Amino acid sequence: MTRCKWQLVSRFAALVLAVLAISAVLRAADVPQGIMVIGWDGAERNNVKRLLAADELPNLAALAKEGTLIDIDIVTGATETATGFAQILTGYVPDKTGVYTDKIYQPIPDGYTIFERLKRFFAPENIQTAAIIGKTSYYLGEDDPFKISYDTWREIQIEKKIIDNNRPGPDELQGGVIVEENGAKFVQIRGGPYLNAKDQIDLFVNGLIVNEKVGAAAIDQLEKCKDKRFFIFVQFIQPDKNGHKYGENSQEYSDGIKSDDLWTGKIIDKLKELKIYDKTLVYVTADHGFDIGKKSHSYAPYIFLATNDKKVNRDGTREDIAPTVLKRFGMDLSKIEPRLDGFPLDEPAPERKAPADKPNPGKRVLQESNTDLVPAAAK
Repeated sequence: MTRCKWQLVSRFAALVLAVLAISAVLRAADVPQGIMVIGWDGAERNNVKRLLAADELPNLAALAKEGTLIDIDIVTGATETATGFAQILTGYVPDKTGVYTDKIYQPIPDGYTIFERLKRFFAPENIQTAAIIGKTSYYLGEDDPFKISYDTWREIQIEKKIIDNNRPGPDELQGGVIVEENGAKFVQIRGGPYLNAKDQIDLFVNGLIVNEKVGAAAIDQLEKCKDKRFFIFVQFIQPDKNGHKYGENSQEYSDGIKSDDLWTGKIIDKLKELKIYDKTLVYVTADHGFDIGKKSHSYAPYIFLATNDKKVNRDGTREDIAPTVLKRFGMDLSKIEPRLDGFPLDEPAPERKAPADKPNPGKRVLQESNTDLVPAAAK
């Protein structure tokens, strides 16, 4: 190679390296310090929009004004809490997480949650993760597996006047399956959905119940994260709690949504006080809606997402939220295995809309496709 050609090659290589270095700096500058996903359990989309139109959700309105408010439709999985937040926090449909309903679930496979992926991507010491949860249920827990005798379980059910062998444990024993060992029957609990993730979640607390305790815990955690990179999941439960007790069309249900807005505002105020709001992305969404005029959410697929993320530009589904979070933190989604079922909310995606009526197969298909979770002994 002549000296002239060598100089040209060297200059070209130096130019390429400079471009790559500049690109890396720009990407790093675009990565937020923190991301918060705030769940309003049971907040139905039309009710949220009605209250927004009446200027009764000022904090959600302000957040959406900075970014956007989009429709989220539930097109895969039950319109229940366990399923909803599993999809939101993994980007996978139930066939991949094993979290099918509030009664049929298992630990999410190792490495699938946002918490775990971020710890591996940044290194554990370089990011703080937290899950601050209102509900007490096992289906939002990190509990270890255990089992009790079938007779003991049955006594509990008789006491509660709830006998449902196909879905063991409507309260204390959610996620249970009936098994036989050496002729004896047991109810076996496979462990909470976040059992495998718990070592990668720096703070995991559930059972806080009231919004005041959830919000206070989130604000306290922000104080600890003000100088660190962080990902925090927060779950408020007031709309769901009030909806089950008073109904979707009650004032109490609306008050629950307004309480969620109040405490979301307090969290945002804390971010501003700590001078990290401009470096934080906030996504407010729901796990499911509520059946219109009822005290249930057997088919309630219409929810929402409000965010200060200006890049979000389309409607989506529950499983689109995790890819959006991971992409914002700089992860290359093409390298994730298994491939995520959702799509980042700033990229084109197939249109997925929930039908107006619950699909006919419903529970029957669910049980047929997961017979190991509903064994013959329980039918």
